Amino acid sequence: MPPSLVNELSELKRRMTAIERAPAPVNSFDRYPPVEWAAQGRPPVGSNVWSSVSVSNATGLTFDRVECKFITDFLYTGKREAEIRLAAFRHTGNASREIVSASGVLNLTGNASRTIGVVVLRWIHGIPFGWDYQDDTTVYTIELQHRYKKGPENPKGRTIYAIAAPEDSAINGNILNWGYKQDDDGKWWWVPTYRAGSPWAPDFVTVPNADEGSYSISAMQYCVGLPQTRIPEASENGWAWIKGSGAAWGRGPDLTEPFFGV
Repeated sequence: MPPSLVNELSELKRRMTAIERAPAPVNSFDRYPPVEWAAQGRPPVGSNVWSSVSVSNATGLTFDRVECKFITDFLYTGKREAEIRLAAFRHTGNASREIVSASGVLNLTGNASRTIGVVVLRWIHGIPFGWDYQDDTTVYTIELQHRYKKGPENPKGRTIYAIAAPEDSAINGNILNWGYKQDDDGKWWWVPTYRAGSPWAPDFVTVPNADEGSYSISAMQYCVGLPQTRIPEASENGWAWIKGSGAAWGRGPDLTEPFFGV
């Protein structure tokens, strides 16, 4: 047979094999297990670019609408606020991945006091239906991503004039008595005197702000593909239900914003 016909037959065979492996369309939903489950602290990372809280393998999905649930903790209004989105990626066998689509940005502003938040997101992901026929190694993932919206970029602590020394330094015999000491500005302080060469010395010490810290976002409790009849609210921008946190939709989907590439 001509080489072109052999190639076409091989391609047809590969497509038939892929179709046989694809999920049955009679499924009522598709589950996509996440990588991690426990809520973890999430500080700003890598210049505060988008980073993934969890990754769900969505290769071979049946439905174009997905729902995921997660919880939040330690979100404080005006102190620790988060931006959240869902994003779909194509993996082609190397370490990098290509973004396919993203939802709009959901701002989670927390509360004045500690409250556990619950969030449900419904989204039309934009991944092509069925298996990717271009090759046998392509994998799609749907990832719950986050970045800091506000704080703790510039936390302000308290500066105290006190004895400063390296941790675990011996103090026995180093401090002699109490007396006056004049600082560089001409101010006098009532401080302990110390032996020459002692690791202990009066100095200004900064105590970090108690509000400095990290909010927590759990991995997807589950990520599931559902038909339109089950989640008609899903859209390309996204739909959300939130309990236990202030929230509002921000900017729309943007595939050009930087994210971790691995």
